[in-house]
Amino acid sequence: MPIMQTQFEELKRAVEERKLCKREFLGLASMFGMSAAASYAFLGMPTPAYASELTPKSGGILKLAMIVREMGDPRTFDWPEMGNTARLFCENLVRYNADFTFSGELLENWKISPDARRYTLHCRKDITWNNGDPFTVDDVIYNLKRWCDRSVEGNSMATRCASLIDPETGQLDEAAIERVDDYTVLLKLRTPDITLIPSMSDYPSLIVHRDFDTKHNRDLSAFPIGTGAFELVSYDAGTSVVAKRRESGWWGGKAYLDGVEINGIGTSNDKQVELFAEGLIHLNYQTNGNFVSLLDGLDLEQSQIDTAATLVCRMNTRIAPYDDKRVRNALQKAIDNILVLQLGIAGLGIVAENHHVCPIHPEYAALPQLERDIEGAQQLLKEADLVEFEHDLVSIDTGWQKLTADVIAGKMREAGVKVRRTALSGDEFWKNWANFPFSTTEWNMRPLGVQVLALAYRSGEAWNETGFDNQEFDEKLNQALGTVDISERRLLMEQIETILQDSGVIIQPFWRSLFCHFTSEVKGHSMHPSFEIHYDRIWLDA
Repeated sequence: MPIMQTQFEELKRAVEERKLCKREFLGLASMFGMSAAASYAFLGMPTPAYASELTPKSGGILKLAMIVREMGDPRTFDWPEMGNTARLFCENLVRYNADFTFSGELLENWKISPDARRYTLHCRKDITWNNGDPFTVDDVIYNLKRWCDRSVEGNSMATRCASLIDPETGQLDEAAIERVDDYTVLLKLRTPDITLIPSMSDYPSLIVHRDFDTKHNRDLSAFPIGTGAFELVSYDAGTSVVAKRRESGWWGGKAYLDGVEINGIGTSNDKQVELFAEGLIHLNYQTNGNFVSLLDGLDLEQSQIDTAATLVCRMNTRIAPYDDKRVRNALQKAIDNILVLQLGIAGLGIVAENHHVCPIHPEYAALPQLERDIEGAQQLLKEADLVEFEHDLVSIDTGWQKLTADVIAGKMREAGVKVRRTALSGDEFWKNWANFPFSTTEWNMRPLGVQVLALAYRSGEAWNETGFDNQEFDEKLNQALGTVDISERRLLMEQIETILQDSGVIIQPFWRSLFCHFTSEVKGHSMHPSFEIHYDRIWLDA
């Protein structure tokens, strides 16, 4: 039985009682299977006009400044830039839109049972791969099996699909999936999970061809078969990407752009200013810190959105002295998150609370405001006999990430805590990121708070960089993952946030507002909460 009308009515009533904002309603209703257009209509709101609903022009090459990373296998992607490159020719089952709603991409629609244990997925019937093969439900099943393979190192989709995995084999539970017909599949989850649809929209869940595992060492750049609006012409990691419009066979018709060129060299802030000034790019991936006001002065269009993107200063509990809760709590107490927000990212965001759930998440529960406590920090370090210990805070060596880590280290020194700074190139940092005892890492937004907590802090998961292992946290989080009712989930979330905050495994100073800039010719694009670029909606008014 699908999510019932009465449950949508309950969500609407929560909006009327100001327990839920309209944005949260739109996201939840579309996640549970109501179309984005119907979600707007349900609140009596007009549907926003996307590029396809305006008066677009065809033609032109979009020129974008964005890091070009090694590609490989989508299920192991760990950077949104990888997704933005692959998204030229690959698609998701579900699209997460810039207005925080969900819409079908390769899925036409879906239905969810009231207990969030049955998902009926209906595929579009008019899709072909760019090699001419038809797309069917068998492609969906193939990708589900790949996602559920816990034996693949770095496969974060196994975390997202935990409710479909047999815990004994670490593979897809055959009883969890039923092929209904050529375009319909029924998922029968082992445990309730409200995050499955948002997970299908994330960049590691881009859909690959059924022959992918047998071709070119599972490298998507070498086997660029997809269902998307463009075709890959050339790919040079670190340098450039060139794609051309798919002239026939795309289920959406034809993209407006003739093609896309990605400049992977001009990604530093200074270089972007130069490229914009010389008219060599139309669009940048993102704009950070003080460069927001600088690019504003170049007669460019600015797009801004408030998000749950963040940076965490995490302590690896598997390595001394961060296996000692007193040490972790001491470092938390030494930091004033408001000052780190102001100095690290020029105040372009809101303060966070060291528990990785954002006010923008529908299940967020407000906890008492954190206060800096230098005396308390010193007392805890004395109890741990580590007053003289010198911490080594590691970060990448560029941009706002380095500056934020510098500010955190400075505040630690002000509190009498000894710390040195190690700043590494991106390549050096990410080769060994999981093994640093004390470091900063960037986290992107996920639509639900329970979603990011399951990825980042549930015991034993691939992206659990702190090594956090707490049975009570896991039990309450698993319960929250299966709780459809938003009020009940918030009550659970208050307890979950408290456990994580009290553990001291992260200093999380802020939530970021995201910015990008583009020339006046660019239409149909805005900054996405998850950094996504939807090329099929963009056109150039040259």
